[in-house]
Amino acid sequence: MKRIVTGILAHVDAGKTTCIESMLYTSKTIRKLGRVDHQDAYLDYDNQERERGITIYSKEAHFHWKDSEIYLIDTPGHVDFSSEMERSLQVLDLAILLINGQDGIQSHTSTIWKCLKHYKIPTLIFINKMDISYKTQEELMNDLKVHFSSNCINFKSKDAEDELSMLNEDIMNHYLETEEVDSSLLQQAIFKRECFPVFFGSALKIQGIKDLMDAIIDLSFIQEYPEDFGARVYKISSDDQGNRLTHVKITGGVL
Repeated sequence: MKRIVTGILAHVDAGKTTCIESMLYTSKTIRKLGRVDHQDAYLDYDNQERERGITIYSKEAHFHWKDSEIYLIDTPGHVDFSSEMERSLQVLDLAILLINGQDGIQSHTSTIWKCLKHYKIPTLIFINKMDISYKTQEELMNDLKVHFSSNCINFKSKDAEDELSMLNEDIMNHYLETEEVDSSLLQQAIFKRECFPVFFGSALKIQGIKDLMDAIIDLSFIQEYPEDFGARVYKISSDDQGNRLTHVKITGGVL
């Protein structure tokens, strides 16, 4: 069973919280879809967040999908709370960069991309709000390739396999022999940031969410951890009773 720590990062108002609601609903973790504008989103339980309609504190959710466990960290999108977002990066196995299909790449999106590059975080890209975007997939993909990486690949396009086959020599050799892209080699390429899978959809309409959730499982490369105990603290908080809570990712052994 895979256990994957992933985080959703985005410019403010790209739809992060709505995307998480859709994933929790699709996995049957919650029975009712909450909305930021209705002030009933599952993870925006802080009064300040509900009043302002933005995520201020990074928070965690947990759900099962395809016989795997996904630990999901919701990070703030507002530039004023970037430090809260950046603290979470160091515990991620995989990042999901969410982009507003109406606006494309925005200033803070580029900042997040630089942070992901700095920490060498494997990254999936989900372009949201395609149900109301006037931009085409081709236009948005061109922006990604120009401003981020030429190896941003639309995994649902007819040319995806041809693009994937040329990522590196190992993948190409296997493809020439079998006419298929080897999944384990692809996972390693994504882990090394040689490839950035791109998906399109609408979190509010739950469109493309299953594809994204499948990709988290199928495309993630999980490192082997040692038997000796180790952990990385990435956040300290308090609950309603004033108890101090320490948030950690276990990197070896058992706690």
